[in-house]
Amino acid sequence: MTHPTAVPSHQGLAFEAARIICREALVDYRAAKLKAAQRLGGSLRTAALPDNLSIRDAVVEYQRLFGGARYRERLAAMRHAALQAMRLLASYDPRLVGALPSGAVTDSHRVQLQAFAETAEMVDIFLEDRGIRCRQGDRDYRFAGGDTRIIPLTQFEVGNIGVDVATFDPDRRAHPPLSPVTGKAERGLDLTAVEALGDR
Repeated sequence: MTHPTAVPSHQGLAFEAARIICREALVDYRAAKLKAAQRLGGSLRTAALPDNLSIRDAVVEYQRLFGGARYRERLAAMRHAALQAMRLLASYDPRLVGALPSGAVTDSHRVQLQAFAETAEMVDIFLEDRGIRCRQGDRDYRFAGGDTRIIPLTQFEVGNIGVDVATFDPDRRAHPPLSPVTGKAERGLDLTAVEALGDR
């Protein structure tokens, strides 16, 4: 007699996805969810998978339980690097976004900032004039209404921590891109709010 295979719960899938993210250097939540579902025998249909917010919370919980001193030191180093970068780029009204505000970070994550300037070249030149070597690239961002745009990206390092700066037109302050985790407008944290993270 055969017995039906137990369907993994959303909570179980979320925790396995978090383990994959933390242990296997994966930062893509969807890829981690699919990998978790394959390992646990769950459905690969989107409706059967936990949402990204559940994955983020599971990463934070996994790191709290198993990350130990290494995780705490990495989190503190990333927050310090974010502060240094934001103070440097203060004239471009930077905002901290991505995984760092929640603490859902691993060794594979980089600091993610939004900056606002007429052109990305302004940010690049500003950094290069101060002896900071940077690389240029771009990234796709989704906005309300289904709009997707390619936004210029500047990458550099603060010590051994990577920093990515996406430069948006100043008008985008009121209409920021959507968070890949919540699906809502990601306004990010300003410098004062990031300074307060040091007290948590």
